[in-house]
Amino acid sequence: MSNWTPVGHREQVETDNPLAAEVGELKLGIYEVDGELHAVEDVCPHAMALLTQGFVDGCEVECPLHNAVFDVTTGKHLRGEPCRDLRAFPVRVVDSRIEVCPVPLD
Repeated sequence: MSNWTPVGHREQVETDNPLAAEVGELKLGIYEVDGELHAVEDVCPHAMALLTQGFVDGCEVECPLHNAVFDVTTGKHLRGEPCRDLRAFPVRVVDSRIEVCPVPLD
């Protein structure tokens, strides 16, 4: 049984335009960095804001409500308001369809 869930199409994600997606109750942000897609939690653990509505610069996204900055390739909290890291999830493209596995990466 596969845990891969379709969440959108490849053309919906650009370097400065992430895709907000949901898998069940899980809110995800799909980001493109150097041509590769990365999936992390979309809700900031500090301010409960949607990070896909934040400011994207390379592999970093800044929360739209405060200054917490995360690396979208790993989920690591980099600077700003103290909070936990984001969970990162496996993502793949199959026939231009974006699929995410809702089991966090280690």
